[in-house]
Amino acid sequence: MIENDPQKVLLIGIGNEYRSDDGIGLVIVRMIRERLLLSVTIKEESGEGAALMEAWQGYENIILVDAVSSGAKPGTIFRINAGKKNVPAKFFHYSTHAFSMAEAIELARAMNTLPPKLFIYGIESANFSAGVGISHAVQEAANRVVGQILKKIRKIR
Repeated sequence: MIENDPQKVLLIGIGNEYRSDDGIGLVIVRMIRERLLLSVTIKEESGEGAALMEAWQGYENIILVDAVSSGAKPGTIFRINAGKKNVPAKFFHYSTHAFSMAEAIELARAMNTLPPKLFIYGIESANFSAGVGISHAVQEAANRVVGQILKKIRKIR
């Protein structure tokens, strides 16, 4: 089986574990990795758009997990079907580079290279300051998101 088998699921956790809640995407994919889902490829990324476009190349079933900064209550879970809905550019907290995950998705859409099944799970976060550790509301939401992602993976397979 080739590495980028389109029938497999690619799960990408996005974040920086040294910026508090910004690391929640990484926390979630690590929780799922512990369950040893053989039909799932798991990658950890910083959120830089070009790297994401490279990471998802060749896959048809992609799930992205990231922290959200929308002004909602911390712990709020957002699910976006990027194949059917535009992703708000300022929704995801990514300040180190100008080319974010949302911009990568919209560029791929414009170039007609957007994977057919790309789903995003975002968790509204409270703290993006330097440090390690996830706030309580965000960790509780992460536990729910893990269950939702596992359910989605079972549907895809």
